[in-house]
Amino acid sequence: MRPIRAAVVGVGHLGRIHARILAGMQGVTLAGVVDPLEANRQEVAAAHQTAAYADHRELLGRIEAAVIATPTRWHCQVAKDFLAAGVHLLVEKPLAATAEQAAEMVELARRGGLILQAGHVERFNPAFAAALPDLREPKYIEAVRCGGFSFRSTDIGAVLDLMIHDLDLILSIVDSPLRRVDALGVALFGRHEDIVNARLSFESGCVASLSASRASHAAVRTLHVWSARGFTALDLAARAVSRVRPSAALLRGEIDV
Repeated sequence: MRPIRAAVVGVGHLGRIHARILAGMQGVTLAGVVDPLEANRQEVAAAHQTAAYADHRELLGRIEAAVIATPTRWHCQVAKDFLAAGVHLLVEKPLAATAEQAAEMVELARRGGLILQAGHVERFNPAFAAALPDLREPKYIEAVRCGGFSFRSTDIGAVLDLMIHDLDLILSIVDSPLRRVDALGVALFGRHEDIVNARLSFESGCVASLSASRASHAAVRTLHVWSARGFTALDLAARAVSRVRPSAALLRGEIDV
């Protein structure tokens, strides 16, 4: 069976990781890397013995799959070019700069019978996978995602850069329509928010409090979930889970506090 021919568009920090992984995968041939900066593309191409391109359209007709790791503002246009050519895509988060662009990309993929995957890697975090059975019917959720300013993803704010991971996790475990959103963001380094706090209220009564910051000294990636089954604490950075489960007597209301 012929290997899948794949390419990476945008070989900055994340794109280099994708290129390295694809180059080492069985059943995949890294057919090229794309970046407008010649030094970037030539360095990554040389490291993985593949071709370097300045324009992603040079790869049309030469590949079956691609990873898009460009700045967010280019996701939609690059994806549309590839989807129109029948190329399956993994697009780094956020999928697009606007909901309208994302919907357009999804519709193009659906019409072409193509895979369009967003790079929500936390869904595959071993800690989250292990904790899932204890996360059903949550009552209160607290998510914190903080770190220092990396000088990456400056074309988007902390919501699309950081908080989007926790929004994805929370929406995947809360089986209820969203009723209300209250949020506050502060821009420190540019025109986009760098610190954000949001409170999501769901029809089920569940409330989620989310904090995201790219202006913090310490790196934190935690998700705490309270439910009738107990309390679950996830350290997504350490890939660790702590559980506190109430006794049967407590659940039956037999404990006189």
